[in-house]
Amino acid sequence: MNFLYPSFLLGLLAISVPIAIHLFNFRRTRRVFFTNVALLRTVQTETKSFRRLKHWLILACRCLFLICLVMAFAQPFIPSKNKLGLSRQGVTSFYVDNSFSMQNERNEKRYLDVATSKLDELLTLFRNATSLQLLTNDFSAAEQQTGSSESIRDRVTAVRFAHTPRTLESIYRRQRNLLGSLNPGGKNQLFWFSDFQKSTVGDLSKLKIDTTDRLFVVPLEAQATKNIYVDSVWLGTPFIREMQNNTLNVKLTNGGRENVKNLSVRLYLDDAQTSTASATIAPGGSSGAASSATVSLNFNVTTKGYHRGRIVFEDFPITFDNQFFFVIEASPAVRVLHLYEQKGPTDYVQAVYANDSLFVRRSFSAQNFDVGQLKETDLVVLEGVSQISGTLRTELERFVRQGGSLTIIPPTAPDITSYGPFLSALGINGVQATPQAAGVASLVPVADPDRRNPFFSDVFQQSYQSEPLNMPAAAPVWRWNAGERLLSLRNGSPLLTQSRTTGGSLQQGTIYLLATPLATQYGNLAEHALFVPVMYKMAALSVRAQRTAYSFSDNLVTVPVNNPSERSVYKLKRGKLEIIPVQRIVNNQLMLEMPKSDELAEGQEIEAGYYELQNGQGKTEQLLAFNHGNQESAMDFFSPVELRRLFASQPNVEVFDSVQDGDFVQVLEQENLGRSLWKYFLLAALAFLLFEVGLVRFMKG
Repeated sequence: MNFLYPSFLLGLLAISVPIAIHLFNFRRTRRVFFTNVALLRTVQTETKSFRRLKHWLILACRCLFLICLVMAFAQPFIPSKNKLGLSRQGVTSFYVDNSFSMQNERNEKRYLDVATSKLDELLTLFRNATSLQLLTNDFSAAEQQTGSSESIRDRVTAVRFAHTPRTLESIYRRQRNLLGSLNPGGKNQLFWFSDFQKSTVGDLSKLKIDTTDRLFVVPLEAQATKNIYVDSVWLGTPFIREMQNNTLNVKLTNGGRENVKNLSVRLYLDDAQTSTASATIAPGGSSGAASSATVSLNFNVTTKGYHRGRIVFEDFPITFDNQFFFVIEASPAVRVLHLYEQKGPTDYVQAVYANDSLFVRRSFSAQNFDVGQLKETDLVVLEGVSQISGTLRTELERFVRQGGSLTIIPPTAPDITSYGPFLSALGINGVQATPQAAGVASLVPVADPDRRNPFFSDVFQQSYQSEPLNMPAAAPVWRWNAGERLLSLRNGSPLLTQSRTTGGSLQQGTIYLLATPLATQYGNLAEHALFVPVMYKMAALSVRAQRTAYSFSDNLVTVPVNNPSERSVYKLKRGKLEIIPVQRIVNNQLMLEMPKSDELAEGQEIEAGYYELQNGQGKTEQLLAFNHGNQESAMDFFSPVELRRLFASQPNVEVFDSVQDGDFVQVLEQENLGRSLWKYFLLAALAFLLFEVGLVRFMKG
């Protein structure tokens, strides 16, 4: 038998008090005066031996009462056979997983509530301990301190769901930081209450627990029920215009093991429901692979600017991912920069872009323009420039490699010695001059375009998809063999190609290369009906595809900004919440490092929704939508058998079958703490006290 608090055994010295009382108080005789002999008849006689027995029994009861009471305070116990049992005198760290997946339910109780109730029961084993730690996914400053069981119990009642999932490696590292500072060489123990979701716990096969620690793994034994979440949202076209039909595509994923039929999906724009659709999604496979389905929602907007969108559906019991926030911008301005050297009497480029308010066109001589304007440009139309070199070449290369679009309309006599290296640097090789460059030859008809090409997806009306077209004729001044052909001549030569850059930029740039000048002696392409939609499509595709939504789980968020200042400090604002992330600007891209929950100020909490991106002057640059990551939406969990297999090589790790067991705390106590005897000694103390009262009251004969 061992004692949890052996120092209380000093209280056994208290038995000297009743012994002293009995030895010195009961030996004194008592004198009784009486005047009538008849009074002797009413006095009960008592023998000396009976009186002595009564005194000794009372003394024994009092001594045994004190001994049992002291033993109860010392908390004796029979040690367990497990040599790696608990040590209630070391540091004990409790981890409660409060991630969103703990919203799951079993027997109409959320897993988080089950875990906190079992932890509350477990704290009874550490009622007098003072070195206890409670850790959650919040990683708050208060969690880096130890306290008593009562203080931990108070904090357990205040545990709420956290948006930041943590790997168990980061959990153990944080627990070890505290254990190493308070009790580096002592015997400590750790408890993990979690559903052990495979998508968030990390690689457990590489997790090594220090041999001086004892880890108790308490799985919730979560069930892989159904759970639907939005995987991604994207627009059917690169940009949308007001008063036109537009399409929003939504990819839904089933992260559970149950079939979902006719799920109603609703689209809200600016808090007004605009469209609905239904989806049927099969369950994921046994290997954990999720099943998905895509629905298309039609909508239109009546005004320009940013519009707040939501995808909403009903799916229980996991509800944190039943909404998906996104932002769309209607009719964003397409900025076209027209650089020219040779320009005919008719400015065809101006005629195309000047008649639509969607385009913002600026026109300059290629030899006299501010290169800084390239930062505020989506499409550069380079027309009739005979030579390209020096600053012009350097800046255009940089513009394309940073994701810009460049349309090259050749001069009547292009300098191949200057264009060749420039185009080769952008991935277009083998450019050669044709005889037409020296003298105009006969025109060659243009072949019918491939109407299945996505470039022409909305150029031709559906009813005319199979009818022959009246195509223009053209005389090329150069030829090449690179890029995707959009238009070709009937002799097989390219007329218009589309090429992508492959540099190390954040976005791919696009080069459109035309084989003929726009002058009338080189063909009638510029006056043909096909010219306007082709030029429109180049400008439309030059707009960076809208990023409709961002995720808090992304460590780095990249947002395109216009003409950013290196000294400007951007912040995210939502109502009264203001966040200034770690940030840097690369070219026209603002990179934000999204903060975790422990990096926020006291009282701040990140919620899914809409955030204003404001510059240093407080002006709103963009409206952004942020959602929680979908890692926790995948309903795939480690079973106790799998956990035992992963920790099989570590004898100081014990995995319980389930926290659902009603006698979880009792089993833990008997297997790791032994059998506690303090209750029996307390009952014995009360019994001896009652026995003493009975002796005094009834033993009078």
